[in-house]
Amino acid sequence: MAGVKQALQAFISDELGRAAPAAVTALAESLAARGGGSVAAVLYYGSTLRSDALDGMLDFYVLLDNVSAWPGSFLAKLANRLLPPNVGYVEFSHQGQALRAKYAVISTAQFQRRLRMQSMDTTIWARFCQPVLCAWARSDADRTAIAGLVSDAVTTAARWAVELGPESAAPEDFWRALFARTYTAELRVETSGRPRDIVGTATDRYRRMLPLALGAAGVRFTMQPPGVLAPSVDARQRRSARRRWALRERLGRPLNILRLLKAAFTFEGAMDYVVWKIERHRGIRIDVTPWQRRFPLLAAPALYLQLRRRGVLR
Repeated sequence: MAGVKQALQAFISDELGRAAPAAVTALAESLAARGGGSVAAVLYYGSTLRSDALDGMLDFYVLLDNVSAWPGSFLAKLANRLLPPNVGYVEFSHQGQALRAKYAVISTAQFQRRLRMQSMDTTIWARFCQPVLCAWARSDADRTAIAGLVSDAVTTAARWAVELGPESAAPEDFWRALFARTYTAELRVETSGRPRDIVGTATDRYRRMLPLALGAAGVRFTMQPPGVLAPSVDARQRRSARRRWALRERLGRPLNILRLLKAAFTFEGAMDYVVWKIERHRGIRIDVTPWQRRFPLLAAPALYLQLRRRGVLR
């Protein structure tokens, strides 16, 4: 078992250690400097990493020893303790190249708790079983620790994938089915084809990673030609998984709505970010008034209803 876990962590370490574009590294260093010595690592993930393009919204997670070390109001720090992560938006210029980025701030302990199979919050392990780079780390020890955490995210995702997925399929199809479920458990504006797009950008990665993750999780499986994986998951385990997932699905959207409401107090430029995301993913332009920018919490219900009427939110 230990050898299989080491194999998965080596796979993840190699991925985390790939060189990031210079502009991404510079922005990660800027975020790390903002949090001071409490920042353990800055992780880069998301659509711009998958597409290898920097013209969209870059996504970062800033992991700290203590979220109180991040600059902000008492209210923002309290909110991050109660319902992490806090999210911010930043514009950055590197050698004349303009970047737009969203960053999430969370403690390493909070991050770790949300990677467990028992976690009711599916958002973090679902994101970090996808490709990720460690764009900045405080030390080699922190890099090693981050590799262990990301391996935990992959292991949790793999277990859900086979417990909720088909009895046998190509490894990449287990991931597609899983991401389809995680998207329905969140309040998302992306189209229904998005999970397939995620896997399609790195099919070989997901194909190689599932057997490693199942081995690390202690889940038995067989490989059948041509490239079909059959996990040893019985009917009782599948029924239990469906019940447990149904609870997470019921809680997922309210949890995301609470985070959106919290962002009204803690996310500078939240309205502009939401409008940008909707236009980029759905091609629908929402005009935001100066009043909505100034009072995003008061404007949120009307914006939500408008998005429902236009079919952006289901």
